[in-house]
Amino acid sequence: MTGNPTMIDVAREADVALKTVSRFVNGETNINPAMAERIAAAIAKLGYRRNLAAASIRPGWTSKTIGLIISDLANPYYSTLARAIEGTAREQGYLVISASSDEDGAQHDRLVDRLLEQRVDALIIVPPRDAGRAWSDLPPPLPPLVFLDRPVDFASSSVILADNIGGAGDATSALLAEGARRIAFVGDSLAIHTMDERHAGYLTALRRAGIPDEASLTVVGAHSSDEATAAVSALLREDPSVDAVFAANNRATIGALRAFREVGRRPALIGFDDFEAAQLYEPGVSVVTHDVSEMGALAARIVLRSLSGSPAEPETHVLPTRLIFRGSEKL
Repeated sequence: MTGNPTMIDVAREADVALKTVSRFVNGETNINPAMAERIAAAIAKLGYRRNLAAASIRPGWTSKTIGLIISDLANPYYSTLARAIEGTAREQGYLVISASSDEDGAQHDRLVDRLLEQRVDALIIVPPRDAGRAWSDLPPPLPPLVFLDRPVDFASSSVILADNIGGAGDATSALLAEGARRIAFVGDSLAIHTMDERHAGYLTALRRAGIPDEASLTVVGAHSSDEATAAVSALLREDPSVDAVFAANNRATIGALRAFREVGRRPALIGFDDFEAAQLYEPGVSVVTHDVSEMGALAARIVLRSLSGSPAEPETHVLPTRLIFRGSEKL
């Protein structure tokens, strides 16, 4: 079958009336169990999805929408990403529908289903920390699809990543070059691909310098800046010999800065991901960063090219990172 299957196709496959299929997909339960079972099997076989946009889209039209699922719109990193995608899409007349998974696999799956029901023309996805179902389990057809920030094992889509290992290694090496020897790593769960790679880059830089990595200096699971503040404060009070912190995302960086104020001393600091207030601290906050806006714009360009009839071969793009040094006394 070509194109998106309809309720008529489901009714034909299940050998039931169209009205019965309509009642089933709209959640009615007073349906003969044998018929309901046949309808469910037909839906799974054909890959039918409700078309919530059908009332407003005439045959031959597209929805002119792109679905975007990110981790958390409140995080400046993701709001920058979303803004770049929206700006690029708007130039071609597309509207971006954004939603947050909150790193929850089940929530992510529900959002994907809803966007597909809305018949979005393309999807741009930041995969959640807690994986939901496999993308290969979704019945075709799927719209053009790009994954951001974290890889996914799905051969028909492109992926855009940052050089997390290299960037974290550069940041740690810069701290070592300033004389630091007991550098703490502070970040979110290592179940998140970006965190795991940044931790790997941190460890690699330590080992190259002949510095033993100490498990007590790795502080993970700090999802919010408040959690990072509590964790770094506790670490600095328990271990006054910690002389530097590598903060693995912007929230960890902000949390570390608050902790320095609480404890009353400021070790050397480099954070991963820039943020607006980094230049307002005294001394300024040094960061390793990649072009988040370019990541978003590139994702939008890839799906828009597919929608224009010129799809590119699926590939992985790795964006370079760079160090931005600020402040005069410490990094």
